[in-house]
Amino acid sequence: MASLSMTSQKLAQGEAKRPGVVDSNRSRLLGLIVCFCILIFAVMLSLAIGARYIPVATVVDALFAYNDSDDHAIIAGLRAPRTIMGVLVGIALGLSGALIQALTRNPLADPGILGINAGAAFFVVIGIGFFGISGIGGYVWFALAGAISATVIVYVIGSAGRGGATPLRLTLSGVALGAVLGGVTSGISLLDPSTFDRMRQWSAGSLVTTGYEALSTVWPFFLVGFGLALFVARPLNAVALGNDLAAALGANLWRTRTLVVIATTLLAGASTAAVGPIGFVGLMVPHVARWYVGPDQRWIFSYTAVLAPILLLVSDIVGRVVLAPGELQVGIVLAFMGAPVVIFLARRGKVSGL
Repeated sequence: MASLSMTSQKLAQGEAKRPGVVDSNRSRLLGLIVCFCILIFAVMLSLAIGARYIPVATVVDALFAYNDSDDHAIIAGLRAPRTIMGVLVGIALGLSGALIQALTRNPLADPGILGINAGAAFFVVIGIGFFGISGIGGYVWFALAGAISATVIVYVIGSAGRGGATPLRLTLSGVALGAVLGGVTSGISLLDPSTFDRMRQWSAGSLVTTGYEALSTVWPFFLVGFGLALFVARPLNAVALGNDLAAALGANLWRTRTLVVIATTLLAGASTAAVGPIGFVGLMVPHVARWYVGPDQRWIFSYTAVLAPILLLVSDIVGRVVLAPGELQVGIVLAFMGAPVVIFLARRGKVSGL
């Protein structure tokens, strides 16, 4: 483990020489504190902004001196669970993307592009349309089953033939599977209008319908996923050096891969069950973190866990005001933001080192 740590430090020092990458843990920690303060500000805005604007002072009163006024009731009953879910889902989607990118050494990997979200959504539609599932307690198990099924299928398809599971093959397999499952999901929904009506908001990716019931159902899955992500951060530094060198440094590749798959399934599956399929968060945020802190997965995960909920909450706030008094689902807002980012990453001559 000592040699693994020394190698990771050397890798980080070499990467820090790139323009834009900070070269000291003090600078990284300071940047993380600044990002955390921005997250707190985004949380306050999420509690204040909506169809009815509530002053920030009233938001603070509702948090620390609650009474039965209308504003306090709106904050506690509607906006607080929505904001908490936004933070949890943002962290989950960001970390799941960072995990997949680190494991596959594929800078374009995330749960959406690799078909994991589509698999979770497909199984949820099956549960609604054929088994009559109507609550988040049922959604989450179907979503987890769909997420793990899509992960296995993508890996099997991407591993077929000579060369094994290369990043390009995994990406193409995930995009193809996601397209197929997305089409079947839409077909089932359109054939059954009642199913379509019940999941219309959910399928676009929305925080609108989340409440304390959803939070109480999915938080254990998030907690386990977060814990596993922290546990595998160090060995993933070795995986970034290549399988042979990682094995020579003592990293347990089989255990690391298994834990990453479990963590990704829990995080992406629970997120999809709670708010629907939301893409691009796991793709964009780890890149931003990597550009700033270098290749050390521990710092990448730390920054991702703060930046991802900022992105999701800000997108949700934009969705509330752009069509006021109506709302635009956060998944649609992120699609507008994420598509240009994917094009930019695909056209770059060099992407962030993994």
